[in-house]
Amino acid sequence: MGWSRQGVRLPFTDRAEAGRLLAEQIMPLRLADPLVLALPRGGVPVAREIARRLDAPLEVLVTRKIGCPSQPELGVGAIAEGGDPVFDADLMRRVGLTERDLEETVRRERAELRRRIAAYRGDQALPPVKGRDVVVVDDGLATGGTARAALAAVRAGDPARLVLAVPVGAAQTVKALAGDADEIVVLAAPWTFRAVGQWYVHFDQLSDEDVQRLL
Repeated sequence: MGWSRQGVRLPFTDRAEAGRLLAEQIMPLRLADPLVLALPRGGVPVAREIARRLDAPLEVLVTRKIGCPSQPELGVGAIAEGGDPVFDADLMRRVGLTERDLEETVRRERAELRRRIAAYRGDQALPPVKGRDVVVVDDGLATGGTARAALAAVRAGDPARLVLAVPVGAAQTVKALAGDADEIVVLAAPWTFRAVGQWYVHFDQLSDEDVQRLL
């Protein structure tokens, strides 16, 4: 397990530029039969550049944040397609929540997960990951909840090698995720980190239609 960080000038112009820079750092890993899985929506334009450079298939791995019922923007967990919910136990203790308290929230997020899967892939299943080198890509790591859920779901499929690739991530989050992937490739890991968008000049919100077009 490990992670590598490369010096880079911030901010990135946009997600596509970040993806091209990230791809150059992934190439030395010499991945075998790689599959690139993007976390939508923001991870898709980053992953598209990586898939192009690796000459690898690109798919989406849909994830959803599980928010605190009284403060939905506060993510206390996440869920990825094909996986079980992953909760932040320490945070849940601090806000006084149990998994049972979140059952209704989880049901709603599962429904939205299904809607997005249908929007992005129709009735097509995810390609099998067993025995393949898999690269999970997002546009950045703040708390890392959705990335952890995504990695757990992919790991359950028994890939040969599991790589998390992000242009930028909070340093403490990158370190915390070191045991969840075989490799983490990150271009910048600042200790002061407010939001992913602060590290991009152009950080437009993407729609489902944008994701479909990129795919």
